[in-house]
Amino acid sequence: MKEVAVNQAVGTVLAHDLTQIIPGQYKGPKFKKGHIITEDDIPILLSMGKKHLFVLEKNDTDVHENEAAYRIASKAAGEGIDLTEPSEGKIELKAAVDGLLKIDKEKLFQLVSQDEIMFATIHENIVVRKGEKLAGTRIIPLFVSEDILCKAEAILAGEPIIKIIPLKEMRVGVVTTGSEVYNGIIEDAFGPVLIKKFGHLGSKVEKQLFADDDEKMIADCINQLIKEGMDIIGITGGMSVDPDDRTPAGIRRAGGEVISYGAPVLPGAMFMLSYINDIPVVGLPGCVMYSRTSIFDLIVPRLLAGERITKQDINKLAHGGLCLNCKVCTFPVCGFGKV
Repeated sequence: MKEVAVNQAVGTVLAHDLTQIIPGQYKGPKFKKGHIITEDDIPILLSMGKKHLFVLEKNDTDVHENEAAYRIASKAAGEGIDLTEPSEGKIELKAAVDGLLKIDKEKLFQLVSQDEIMFATIHENIVVRKGEKLAGTRIIPLFVSEDILCKAEAILAGEPIIKIIPLKEMRVGVVTTGSEVYNGIIEDAFGPVLIKKFGHLGSKVEKQLFADDDEKMIADCINQLIKEGMDIIGITGGMSVDPDDRTPAGIRRAGGEVISYGAPVLPGAMFMLSYINDIPVVGLPGCVMYSRTSIFDLIVPRLLAGERITKQDINKLAHGGLCLNCKVCTFPVCGFGKV
């Protein structure tokens, strides 16, 4: 960028917007960044009090902001991502489908460490809907050198920064435990909640079984659902550490490989995640029934996307794992579950 006299500026490229003020009539940009100065512009610029301008010096190998932004966005975008048309060096990335948003944070940080390139996203591991804005990228100057752009493209080689994994339509089996429900003393209230929650994510509760507070009965119900072809099993009731709560023992007896019993999440601390072969078996604490947002909303969508959750994945939820129980819930547009 250099400073030139207005009378010598014909043919140069403005480095920034210029605002025109006409008292009582108008205030706004008269000339936009990137405008090429013409002879006709000189009287107007002088009337605006401009004696000198800051203009850009462009090399033959420099790339215009719109082209550069498209090259970055198109390589950063993966499956399920749409791009808007570039405007003033900026492009938005939007969801083309419903699904689980995934961000390669390490690659993102490498990209923005490059000079003159900006890329910002929302948090990952949330369910997004078609048309939602997910990210934006822009080039800071009007022109960027081909060298900088090539370095950025090298970072973006291979896996994209941002993609959407569609949620699978899974067959869900539910085992509801507890002698009070099993014996008909009280009506089950958990099943209808899970039908609604899984349905909202595109899966269906195909079958619900009831078990007494007996680990063998619980294990038998789990194995029956697996034999009947369920893709994911949800267990409700009996998830605390009280001696008469047998659900965790029943899950283990059914052959569950326990990944975690307990999660650094409120609500959801007594959550259990296990696998029988590749089938997720989740022990759901009572808070899933009465809390609008809980551990269910942080883990189950990832399971429905086919992700295999690790103990480390669950431990990472400690940062952001406290729900504030806001009077008006805005999840997922809030800090809950954001690592």
